[in-house]
Amino acid sequence: MKKGIKLHTINTKKFKTNLIAIFLSIPLTRENVTKNALLSSIIRRGCQKYKTQEEISKRLEEMYGAEFNCGLDKLGKNHVLKFYIESINDEFLPQDKENMLKQSIEILSEIVFNPLTENNCLNEEYTKQEKENVKQIIEAKKDNKARYALFRCVEEMFKDKPEGLYKYGYVEDLENINAKNLYEYYKDLIDTCKIDIFVSGNLENTNTEQLAEYSENIEQLVEQDENISKLKEREPKFNINKPEEKAPIQEANNVEEKLDVTQGKLVIGYDVEASKEDIENEKFRYIGMLYNAILGGTATSKLFQNVREKASLAYTASSSFSYYTGNIFINAGIEIENFEKATDIIKEQIEAMKQGEFSEEDIENAKKTIVSNIAGISDEQDTEIIYFLGQELSGRNISLEQYAEFIQAVNKNEIEYFAKKININTIYFLRN
Repeated sequence: MKKGIKLHTINTKKFKTNLIAIFLSIPLTRENVTKNALLSSIIRRGCQKYKTQEEISKRLEEMYGAEFNCGLDKLGKNHVLKFYIESINDEFLPQDKENMLKQSIEILSEIVFNPLTENNCLNEEYTKQEKENVKQIIEAKKDNKARYALFRCVEEMFKDKPEGLYKYGYVEDLENINAKNLYEYYKDLIDTCKIDIFVSGNLENTNTEQLAEYSENIEQLVEQDENISKLKEREPKFNINKPEEKAPIQEANNVEEKLDVTQGKLVIGYDVEASKEDIENEKFRYIGMLYNAILGGTATSKLFQNVREKASLAYTASSSFSYYTGNIFINAGIEIENFEKATDIIKEQIEAMKQGEFSEEDIENAKKTIVSNIAGISDEQDTEIIYFLGQELSGRNISLEQYAEFIQAVNKNEIEYFAKKININTIYFLRN
């Protein structure tokens, strides 16, 4: 639409609703992570046209119960502020000329791009209240011990790097944020961030006649929105997410932390020793996904079968593959005294993968699981949108069909090659 501002349309007949999303993506830094979390919370509270959440809710009710939502995501080295509105497609409304799509774009753009201000500051009351809310979210990160253990392992692995930051920020940074300096930051953010606008729904059936009254197509409808049309062109500040070249570290980092827990949480973070040739190979990420599925991504995986079922050393045992960083994380909930045994048998599974001790049947089962998951992406509008946002932030444009084809094309030799590049970076253990 303009430099740094992109419109994406997803035409689908699966749903009775249109989902419009606006994403603001910027490089993740310690300086801005807490400000972004606070901004996301304040923006949803009110705007110039609808000054309270009550007024926003009333307007949404008038739109046949449309729903507004917002969130915050850490995608690789980027921080993404997410805003959504879901409204019924005009095809299912009792009256003509409602043009619900236009109304939805208008209210969403008003909330995101025209926040409630006074005296060149954000609303003081909202800022004060949301600072307290964000503080509580940050302090509650220890409540879910498994999630906290994974975060701490990531934090240790990516010290002083954006990937290691907590997406809701840090309590100590809240003190220096106020309604005035946060509004100055917001204005800079809106002028410099990468903006992606998604429109998903049965667009062929969305007010073809009514749209003609305002524009010739969806793109013009969005461009002509009062708030969106005022946005400036920009050289967008964001990071293209892709795995980096990595050499194995000399010695694994062992971290032990004590909290009041009844069950130990073991997280082992692995680097993938990647060369320039590897990271430029389009298939490399997909090989990693299959490797992970065989290792610990399914109920038939090596970790689940050998650590949990056969050895009975873990209540849970699984692995995950970070699509953006190219890392493998193994998670296990264990009895405190089983730390050494569980660690040893996990390492045995990693070694077995390196020796090619997995079958064609293992590969086929893993492919079926992943391809089934891919097929499910388009069954949820927000999930499909996030998939394509991930593609956008990775500088790629892989359709869901191509995604499945890439998975199906991976062979045993490629998985074994990937397995030989796995090296321990950090062993994190949360215990009492």
